[in-house]
Amino acid sequence: MEKKYWLLSTEHLKDRLWFRDEEDFKAGMNYVAILSAIIPNVEILAFILMSNHVHFVLAGSENTANQFITRFKKLYSQYFRQKYSTKELLRSNQTDIRPVLLENDGLERAIAYVQMNSVAANICLTPSGYLWGTGGTFYTNSPEKGKKVSDMSHRECMRLTHSKAFLPKSFLFNDKGYIVPSSYVNVKFVEHVFKTPNRMNYFQNISSKAKLVRETPAFKDQLLFSAMLSLITSLFKKNRFEDLDIEQQAEVLRQLRYRFSSEPNQLARVTGFSYEEVCERLERL
Repeated sequence: MEKKYWLLSTEHLKDRLWFRDEEDFKAGMNYVAILSAIIPNVEILAFILMSNHVHFVLAGSENTANQFITRFKKLYSQYFRQKYSTKELLRSNQTDIRPVLLENDGLERAIAYVQMNSVAANICLTPSGYLWGTGGTFYTNSPEKGKKVSDMSHRECMRLTHSKAFLPKSFLFNDKGYIVPSSYVNVKFVEHVFKTPNRMNYFQNISSKAKLVRETPAFKDQLLFSAMLSLITSLFKKNRFEDLDIEQQAEVLRQLRYRFSSEPNQLARVTGFSYEEVCERLERL
């Protein structure tokens, strides 16, 4: 049976973050690895975890692609709910699953699109500078360093992955505590598709995401979230943005906007408030 390929993209959350800190990203990375091992006939070719959405390029049936993203969202939502004591995070978060056609270099373009998300967000200069995905997985001469599952106890694996799943013994945890994508991504196939590093670079440079790169640097949502918590504590001795009154919220937003040149859309994601609520508070200043 001929392989079918799929581009999976979740809707951008406008008023909250999928990943608030590095530990959240690590959990997400490990859930990708776990699902690659336990879902039959799924093949991961590329992916990226952004602060408020995710993208995957998968090989398999449409049913397999649906199963993968549904289970990924469920696993991560459970982790998020337990850590932050929040309501359901992703139940209403829509996913777009579209077939990737091989004509006109469709697979190369889909992979390049995914790889360039972090560059388009001005987080890094090249895909290889972004940890949370396959940005640094292809055409690298640096051997991965870490500890194989075969050298670890199941209890240790459970602690790192927030899961009881048994992992392939060849999977490699790096020193940051997540399974490296080269353990489960079909690197050889992707490199065969692109043929050379220069050809991969070409498709990344002509990607629609490459056209969105701004000249001025942007600050990560996670940095603003951390700065927001520090401001709330230092200025008002509170723990959460929603614990502040409207004038205090306006002051925190003013500080974030002044210090980081943040736009209302980013402030909405970081605070968990709607775009309209953020604008209303900013207009009080």
